[in-house]
Amino acid sequence: MTASGVPGEKTISVGGTELFVRERGEGPPLLLLNGLGTAADTWEALEHRLSATAHTIAVELPGAGRSPTPRMPLSISRLANIAAAVVGELGYERVDVLGFSFGGIVAQQLAHDAPGRVRRLALAGTACGWGSVPGTVDALSVISMPLRYYSRVLYERTTRLLGPADQELLRRLPALREERLRHPPSLVGYTYQLTAGALWSSLRWLETVSVPTLVLSGEADRLVQPANGFQLARLLPESRLHVLPGEGHLFVYDPESRSFPLLEDFFSSRTLGGSPAWTSGTIVDDDELVEAAFDSAGGAQPHRALSDAFRRFVRYSSRPAA
Repeated sequence: MTASGVPGEKTISVGGTELFVRERGEGPPLLLLNGLGTAADTWEALEHRLSATAHTIAVELPGAGRSPTPRMPLSISRLANIAAAVVGELGYERVDVLGFSFGGIVAQQLAHDAPGRVRRLALAGTACGWGSVPGTVDALSVISMPLRYYSRVLYERTTRLLGPADQELLRRLPALREERLRHPPSLVGYTYQLTAGALWSSLRWLETVSVPTLVLSGEADRLVQPANGFQLARLLPESRLHVLPGEGHLFVYDPESRSFPLLEDFFSSRTLGGSPAWTSGTIVDDDELVEAAFDSAGGAQPHRALSDAFRRFVRYSSRPAA
């Protein structure tokens, strides 16, 4: 374990994998798993809010930010194992977990593979992988271009492909744009993460994850459409859903987001019954709610058709034999 010279920041080694970690605040441990190829600096506003009542642990997954790129691609299951190893290396038996976007995929796998490690789980702007509604053509085009993190001109031009809510956020918070450019992912590491996410699905086993889970979706999210939040909340046996009006994909970086007080309350409340974030959330206990959300969503083709076919196959194969 080596220190970076900045209080709370260090590089640790777990199973031969080097990872950048930033710890802040006092209180129950809260693991933060960020989006695709994204450095910990983008958590700044939310870390400040959550570290008032929790001990936040922001991890840069291999190939993102200041964490070196692994020699070989790592599956989502392997990344979840690494996240669990970080928890153990830092001396914790059990943590709360917030997973955003790609980090939400890893968080689902962590809760499935090591449920004893996770007390409460929040999934923000994420989906179940195969079987979910894909993003729009514009949104998928943006995430397929890691070179945008190496060119300010390209970054500005590709930002126009984001949804209006995310464009407005980046205009309003220029510091967020700088944070996203300051520690770019390696091109190989980004590709590894992108590929791992593209091959993954929790659809078959998500209903076995019993960790209390708060699901947050941006109503105007064009990358991970809100229909995916409905599906997650339907499959997870103990969950609540909040769809955030007018908010896009990057809402966890916005200090004005409705998600901030919800997350703070959810993780700091002593009981779920005493958490307004939990008790005010929607219980998705009707398949028709999910189907209606899917029917109203778009999604790039042929990704949508292939994902729909996988979803139907899983649903059919999981039915009891007659």
